[in-house]
Amino acid sequence: MSNIEIVANEYIVETAEEKHFHLAETICKEMEESAKQRGTGIAKRSPVYIQEKMAEGKAIIATTLLGDWVGFCYIETWEHGKFVANSGLIVHPDHRKSGIAKAIKRKAFELSRTKYPDAKIIGITTSLAVMKINSDLGYEPVTFSELPADDAFWKGCSSCVNYDVLTRTNRKNCLCTGMMYDAAQVQKSEKKAPWDFLKESKLYERWMRIKQRILLRREIREAKARNRQKELELTH
Repeated sequence: MSNIEIVANEYIVETAEEKHFHLAETICKEMEESAKQRGTGIAKRSPVYIQEKMAEGKAIIATTLLGDWVGFCYIETWEHGKFVANSGLIVHPDHRKSGIAKAIKRKAFELSRTKYPDAKIIGITTSLAVMKINSDLGYEPVTFSELPADDAFWKGCSSCVNYDVLTRTNRKNCLCTGMMYDAAQVQKSEKKAPWDFLKESKLYERWMRIKQRILLRREIREAKARNRQKELELTH
């Protein structure tokens, strides 16, 4: 894998290293702001954590040709390298819809395959754009039970506004969709037609709306039940 790639004669996409340390705080602030705007969580990380990923050669960064920060993504491993996640994908607002997110994600995918060739590459997302990128790379939707059981993996969801939904369903369901690239499965099913994201995206959007309504109704029922319980306790 070539370390540096020039995209659209405008961006440099490369494996991050110590020379990028000064951008860590900017990246963290943008992650936090993006999560607030979307109402869903990118796991909150500190500048020190981001710098550690850069030093380990486990992060991809995009900059302009002049060195201005454009986008970022990092690699995490779970269950002794059995699973790899390309996490924290973030793009500066001025450069969204430019195709740079796809270039960063592809580079992170290549880095993951190089460092951990036998690992399953996973992700969870509510973003249709990220699902499209993942599907182009060969990811397919999976149930949450197929993702890592490691508590540390799910702790990354704790900064999301929907975390209580995840915990109340015992990690069986949430508004996110789990996705996985399994090299072993890909080789076995090369003759099978790949998952067609564009064909299924409308169905997925409808399913998301239904799931949101179901989970919201459940939350309302549980909230009412808790209130009734409190009222009973107060009268005794």
